[in-house]
Amino acid sequence: MSHYQTVASALAYIRANTLNQPSLEELAEQACMSPYHFQRVFTEWAGVSPKKFLQYLTLQHAKAVMAQTSSLAEAADHCGLSGTSRLHDLFVSIEGITPGTFKQQGAQLELKYSINSCQFGNYIVASTDKGISYLHFFQDEAAAVAELQQTWPKASMKYTSNVQHAQVQTFLQSTEERKAKIKLHLQGTPFQLKVWEALLRIPEGSLTSYAILAQHIGQPTASRAVGTAIGSNPIAFLIPCHRVIKSVGGIGEYRWGSERKMAMIGWEAARNQTQIELQPEQLSMF
Repeated sequence: MSHYQTVASALAYIRANTLNQPSLEELAEQACMSPYHFQRVFTEWAGVSPKKFLQYLTLQHAKAVMAQTSSLAEAADHCGLSGTSRLHDLFVSIEGITPGTFKQQGAQLELKYSINSCQFGNYIVASTDKGISYLHFFQDEAAAVAELQQTWPKASMKYTSNVQHAQVQTFLQSTEERKAKIKLHLQGTPFQLKVWEALLRIPEGSLTSYAILAQHIGQPTASRAVGTAIGSNPIAFLIPCHRVIKSVGGIGEYRWGSERKMAMIGWEAARNQTQIELQPEQLSMF
């Protein structure tokens, strides 16, 4: 059996036995491999470790159960977890929020949002009372607003501009040295927050690669995970994921389009490498 077939069989086995929480040893035995060899082969082909893949499936099941019950203990039991503490750790490690926060889905949270435009196109920006939490470029305004609402289904959304939004507009369009410091309020896993903070430290007008960024956060073998975290960046341009390109050449993918990414890189290169003045210490979880 080829490694591809081995991993495909392992994926099917994990899906069928998610609620039993199979161990690495059990999965390796199914594949007729040592745990070490199976872990290496699975991660190489699937892109994540067996444990992480199982956690993703467990989390999706937990979300479905929590939509039907208010008991975290019941949700943990349905997912094959030993208790609410493991359910809590699962949500924090993958979603960056607690099960209770997920259950609320933005309840009692007010999001102020506005629609604006700059040289890179139309964008929607949203903020909480703690800082900017969302900035996406878009083609269709209605779809952009709907996507924002889906991020926090129970949040109260108010269409209005404020000082924070005005700072963003100035930040995007200014051709002079930026002096205003924009506070950010983000929802993310500890790993995502570490990657996003590293992005904030890339000087304007400079570029780096996924591999180098992984080295800077002390995890040189995590280039793929770094790329995933960059792709999940909720705040375009302010958190400059457009400054990360492929180490082997090429502009690389960009959540809001490769053409826009090239425009941003070119625009910044013409600004004499002015230093960005965001506050990475403002990164936090809801």
